Parts: sequence; structure tokens; C-alpha cells
Amino acid sequence: MVTQPKQKIESTFSKVMRLLRWNKPEGRLILMIPGLWAVFLAAQGKPPLPLVGVIVLGTLATSALGCVVNDLWDKDIDPEVERTKNRPLASRALSIKIGIVVAVVALICAAILAFYLNPLSFWLCVAAVPVIVLYPGAKRVFPVPQLVLSIAWGFAILISWSAVTQNLSQPTWLLWGATVLWTLGFDTLYAMSDREDDKRIGVNSSALFFGNYVQEAIAVFFIGTISLLIWLGIVTHLNFVFWISVAIAFAGWAWQYLRLKKTELPNAAYGEMFRQNVWIGFILLAGMIIGSFYS
Repeated sequence: MVTQPKQKIESTFSKVMRLLRWNKPEGRLILMIPGLWAVFLAAQGKPPLPLVGVIVLGTLATSALGCVVNDLWDKDIDPEVERTKNRPLASRALSIKIGIVVAVVALICAAILAFYLNPLSFWLCVAAVPVIVLYPGAKRVFPVPQLVLSIAWGFAILISWSAVTQNLSQPTWLLWGATVLWTLGFDTLYAMSDREDDKRIGVNSSALFFGNYVQEAIAVFFIGTISLLIWLGIVTHLNFVFWISVAIAFAGWAWQYLRLKKTELPNAAYGEMFRQNVWIGFILLAGMIIGSFYS
């Protein structure tokens, strides 16, 4: 009689972890990366450790909010998509009420962390919330919903950079542009696994929008990312370590493009290449930290 409630609590906890996608850390890490790019570059490799902690925890809270809001929007669509049909709200393993409670808790956590920041960064956090909340609805009305996600991702740059400098200068916008294009690239790549399901259901995605030219579109996004990172490195006088990291990133994205062009891939391959972008992002982060610290 004592064991059963305990098992039920553990089961609910596990389902909430899946709702937050904490069983898939790559999605949480890839959101954290742009914020870390910005805070280390803005502070020339030496940001205050408490601020780094706030950025890390803030991205986790924001990511949690985004995941739950996305699943609330898509609770009737996700069951029709092979990749998402077993999500807790889609499978009804968790109730809508629990989903709303979890979203509110995540929003409160993010708000508490935002109060640590200066006024400009705080209000940028506030401005990001409507984009995060409305993004999942974009696939119903906007042909390239991944652009909305990319703009949401870009707020991590603006918030983190201004948290250090209390302003938004030219390098901020170069890094913002690189982040938006990078996000468009890896999320379009990821969306390729859902093309058949999205077409059948009638929702939009950049993978469908670009059609037979989707591989070229991804290549353009990654080339744009590299171009802006090069410009950023010149403007901020980063040393050779940064340029090595950029060369590695270019090689990784070139390899992904060639793989996309060479053969028809199983759906699992798109998720694999998405995860590779996490490693590319961290390689660039290392290049930015060392490249700015010793520049």
C-alpha cells in the first residue's frame, strides 16, 4: 500500500521531465550556447561567475517554458506526428492542467532570475516572452515558422550581451544575426524529419517551404553564419584560436550539406545532425572564450 503512491509520484515526475525535454539535453544545451557566446564575448572572456550562472539557469527555465507552451499548442497535432506522438500531453500521460502549472512555474523561475539583470536586459526578457509563447502557433499561419523560433533564440544574445555592457553595440547585432541564421539552419535540418507528417496535417515548416532546394537553403544559412562570425572576429580582434574554431564549424557544416545532398537519409539522421550542431556550438564557444581572453 505504501509502494503504489510512491511509484505513482515517481512516474509523474518522470513524465514532467519528458515534458520539459530534460531527457533530451541537446535541445537545452543548444539554447544555452548563444547566451554563453554573448556573455563571454561581451566580457572579453571574463564575465562575472554569478551572471554566467543566471544565464545558464535562465536558459533552462526559458527552455522549459517554451517546451511546455509548444506542447500545449500542439496537444492535438503531436499525436499525428511520428516523432512527437509519445510526448506526455500528446499521449495524455499528463493532463492539460499539469502542463499549465508547469509552464507557470517555469515562467516564475525565469522572472525571478530576470530581476538579477539590469533594466535593459530585464525588459528584453519581457519582450522575449510573447515571441516564445506565440512561436508554436506560427506553423499554422506563417510559411517559415523556424524564423520565429530563430528570433526567439536571438533574444539570448541581446539579453546576455546587454547584461554585461548595458547596451547593444555593433558586435551584438553581428552575433545576433549569426545566431538567427544558425538556428534557421539547424532547425530547418531538424524539420526535414517531419516533412511527410507536416504535409499531411497541413502545418508549415521551412523544410516544406524550400521544397527541393531545402539543402541549398540550409547551406546559405550556415554560410551566412560563418560570414557574420568572421566579421565579428575582425571587429572584436579575436585571436587565432577563434579562427580555428570557425574553420572547424565550417568543416562540420560543409560535411552536413554534402551528406544531405549525397543520399536520401533516414529520419534519425536529421536528429543526429541536429545534435552535431550542439558540439559545433560548444567548439565555437571555446574559440570565443580563448580567442577573447588572450586577444
